[in-house]
Amino acid sequence: MKKHLLIFFISGALFTGCTNSKTTANFEHDISTGPTPWTSDVFELEEIDFTFAIISDLNGGEREGVYNTAVSQLNRLDPTFVLSVGDLIDGGTEDSLQLAKEWDSFDDRTAKLNMPFFYLGGNHDLTNPKMRNFWKHRFGPRYYHFVYEDVLFLMLDSEDYNEQRMLEIYHARAKAIDMPAEEFALSEYYRMPERRIGAMSQEQVAYYKNVLEKYPDVKWTFVLMHKPLWMREDDKGLGQLETLLGERTYSVINGHFHAFSHRKRLGRDYTILGTTGGSQNKTNPQAFDHITLVRMDKEPVITHLKMDGILDETGRIPLAKEHNED
Repeated sequence: MKKHLLIFFISGALFTGCTNSKTTANFEHDISTGPTPWTSDVFELEEIDFTFAIISDLNGGEREGVYNTAVSQLNRLDPTFVLSVGDLIDGGTEDSLQLAKEWDSFDDRTAKLNMPFFYLGGNHDLTNPKMRNFWKHRFGPRYYHFVYEDVLFLMLDSEDYNEQRMLEIYHARAKAIDMPAEEFALSEYYRMPERRIGAMSQEQVAYYKNVLEKYPDVKWTFVLMHKPLWMREDDKGLGQLETLLGERTYSVINGHFHAFSHRKRLGRDYTILGTTGGSQNKTNPQAFDHITLVRMDKEPVITHLKMDGILDETGRIPLAKEHNED
């Protein structure tokens, strides 16, 4: 095989020499003297990086068709895999048939992706013990990790309460959910810290302590969650895990607020994603639908692509196949 390739390149060099052209890899031209209208003829022949994508909240009032479009756009962008930060279904129910219907709808749309998809639960996905049990039987663990190309991914559960506390939150939410805004702001549910910033158990901290000890020298670590656990300052927040992360290079990404923001914390990037179909506050300029694309080289290059700017060859936003066939 190598001998045939050598003959091929020698033949190519002889041919281009006869025609006074230059060639580097598969790049050919007919300019033999003087300046050239490009900056370099040296190309990256083999990529050492990989790219993955992240979607954010679908729910809290899903807008029809947005996620279908995101799936079509992701297939065009062709990342190696896709991650989520939760709120994938509307949820908030103990009705098993309704849960199955909602998850079937999400899974049917997600099955159209041409690459692997990694689930992560949010408050809409893990609202009560019955939904937690449903998740266990359908998707397995609520928190987990994986390593890909020497990059470690920590997929956290920010709804990690004991059953009694989960039921307290669930019932308080049920009482408050249909209240007018002024009454909602006075409700028990509104005052619960878990509503905004979630919680994680000591069991989950211990799990990730073992994971980090097992992978001390990975190139990068990504910490994904639904609610911003790093905003919680007691032992149910992210503080213990941040201590365990120590000096390693890492990035933290979450959703839940349905509006994009970024800040530096402990010298690291902490990003709250917007939406990929979830409800939006139209008065907030940072409330937009987007897909996050991460190219992982020596360090991550993170690009947030607004969905209304990802166009197909006709200059239109690509719709899901079933829409194109209508």
